[in-house]
Amino acid sequence: MTDLRLIMFDCDGTLVDSQHVIFAAMHHAFEQHAMTCPDMDTVRRVVGLGLVEAVEVLAPHLDRAAHVALAQSYKDAFGQLRHDPLHAEPLFPGVREALEALSGAGYLLGIATGKSRRGLTSTLNLHGMRDLFVTLQTADDAPSKPHPGMLANALRTTGARREDTVMIGDTVFDIHMARNAGVHPLGVSWGYHPAEELTDAGARHVLDDYAGLSPWLATVWERVA
Repeated sequence: MTDLRLIMFDCDGTLVDSQHVIFAAMHHAFEQHAMTCPDMDTVRRVVGLGLVEAVEVLAPHLDRAAHVALAQSYKDAFGQLRHDPLHAEPLFPGVREALEALSGAGYLLGIATGKSRRGLTSTLNLHGMRDLFVTLQTADDAPSKPHPGMLANALRTTGARREDTVMIGDTVFDIHMARNAGVHPLGVSWGYHPAEELTDAGARHVLDDYAGLSPWLATVWERVA
């Protein structure tokens, strides 16, 4: 492979199934501030945004200081819950096999996530996957999705070209970020936003499982060769 080909992944809803621990942590955070937490479907809609931006959507009546405090309460709760066996963050089927195959084939792999760097590192260490990725871009490194900053950072640090980069995610925030950065947007159907919304947002394709990833990538590289 002569060109650097970079495949960026979202984390929550794309690599790991974290919806139950996310909702539990959000419920704890709202409870800590004597508020009623929105329902699970509403919380799912904001997964992928930076944490402060997410709670701004969930509690728009609060001021900036209250949003920051609510976000910190979420972080504290999440950090405790992730050690509870009842609140696991399992990998979606086929994730490990797909990542190892892509890495072995010479692709550069990265992550662009609304998680904090500490949270992402904890998740990757839990699954023993840290060494598979050459670039980790988090909410600590750039503005919230759909701003293209995380992908711009990844392109700069890896040396990959936009036309040789794919962003894979489960939310419209991922798809919009990819389009804003000028890279190939690819959706997955098993995450937090419906497949039709990803298509409407501009996803070039929506995967139904990880087995379909390598064949789709081959068509992308054929078109840009």
